[in-house]
Amino acid sequence: MKPLLLISQHAPWSGLNARETLDIALAGGAFDLPVSLLWRGEGVYQLLAGQQPALLEQKNLQSQLASLPLFGVDALYVCRRSLEARGIDASQLALAVNVLDTAAIRELLAGHAQVLVI
Repeated sequence: MKPLLLISQHAPWSGLNARETLDIALAGGAFDLPVSLLWRGEGVYQLLAGQQPALLEQKNLQSQLASLPLFGVDALYVCRRSLEARGIDASQLALAVNVLDTAAIRELLAGHAQVLVI
């Protein structure tokens, strides 16, 4: 199977994009598809710990994020530049992810036969 890279770049509560990206990742993992996830841009906000989605009458993404490794989706990455632009430190994230610089992201993209930007 060809490896799939999902790039999530939308804020967690700006629509259905964040949840749909996680659904695709979990479904792919359930069928043993090699799936990697990269958060960049506004998508890095999905990873912040301590979110209170109930205030916006939304479901919490943290449980889906936490279940990614259980489905074999453990190639998780975040863009260093996106974190820095938003004043976010990796220690503030609810999920263990690999922080990548621009050169490493280029390598990540080159290593995947399929890339889906959501």
